[in-house]
Amino acid sequence: MIADRGFRDFNVRLLDELSSIVSAAGAAILATCKGPLDIRTKADASPVTAADHAAETVVLEGLGRVLPDVAVVSEEAVTNSPRSDLSGTFVLVDPLDGTREFIAGRDEFTVNVAVMQDGRPRLGIVAAPARGALWRGVVGLGAERLLLAAGAPASAARERTAIHTRALPRSGLVVAVSRSHLDARTQFFLGKLPVVERITCGSAIKFCQVAEGAADVYPRLSTTCEWDVAAGHAVLVAAGGALMGPQREALTYGRREQEFLVPGFVAWGDPSAPAALHLVD
Repeated sequence: MIADRGFRDFNVRLLDELSSIVSAAGAAILATCKGPLDIRTKADASPVTAADHAAETVVLEGLGRVLPDVAVVSEEAVTNSPRSDLSGTFVLVDPLDGTREFIAGRDEFTVNVAVMQDGRPRLGIVAAPARGALWRGVVGLGAERLLLAAGAPASAARERTAIHTRALPRSGLVVAVSRSHLDARTQFFLGKLPVVERITCGSAIKFCQVAEGAADVYPRLSTTCEWDVAAGHAVLVAAGGALMGPQREALTYGRREQEFLVPGFVAWGDPSAPAALHLVD
């Protein structure tokens, strides 16, 4: 736990302000369900809708107010992202993570916002507006789950629960797996684990399932993007977990030269799990 009260107070205030922005973005997503979704296909073959753009507008406006001098990299506006140096503090945004699930009418989509510092996640927020839930954390200060209606400020949360990852169980692992991106390499990795249950879900909710001890590991060994990972990474680490690259390397963010791509990762609730399970590369 960090002892500097000034550091703590600043981060708690910022966390509340950003949580309220994310909540408002979630309400904007739900509001679009009343009209045409305007579904389009992007260059990478992934879908984008009016809801993605509506949420991004809310988040970018809010960040401009709360963090006016901080660079922002957001999925739908990435081509317009500032060319400034991202080696210090910047923000990564996925305004609607799980667009396929959203289009399919599932409640698994999220809004993700992460504050990065020196290439590492410092603060993360993952909101599931259709579920009325929001997970958030600051590395070094802990993580929590809020029951919060989409559009409501953080101060209006009906419930706040501190969350923690769980120790590696002896009876086998509960694994969170992607509904839309379960590739062969990830399947091979899962074959090496003592799996007793799989939880299938879309979006960054899987990180939160590990962070709150509902699952033990979430592997994704196919390429994804930094804005898909950063907020969940922050919540996970704040809750006591760890995230590693495919070769167990630490992930860094703000890699514009790699087009913000992440080669894959494994999110563990218990950081000692790879050694305890005798996993080899």
